[in-house]
Amino acid sequence: MGNIGWQQLLILLVIVLLIFGTKRLRNIGGDLGGAIKGFKKAMKEEDKKKGDDEEAEPKDPELLNKDEKGEPTKPGQKASSEDKHTQDK
Repeated sequence: MGNIGWQQLLILLVIVLLIFGTKRLRNIGGDLGGAIKGFKKAMKEEDKKKGDDEEAEPKDPELLNKDEKGEPTKPGQKASSEDKHTQDK
């Protein structure tokens, strides 16, 4: 009972054509195609934008852990070498 055969699909197509007409169905198809095309374009732009953002960020995790002078820091270490010198005094 849940299976739709080719005969039922043909009858359904004829009914839809009678209700909407060919011109209206063509417009609906064109609008739907334009919407899908716009969606794909937006997705490609978003992926490209994401890719550009990832390229701008350094890939090396050690480069992420630098203080304002560019000196590497370790977890638990102070952010700058000036703090280290002030502790010695």
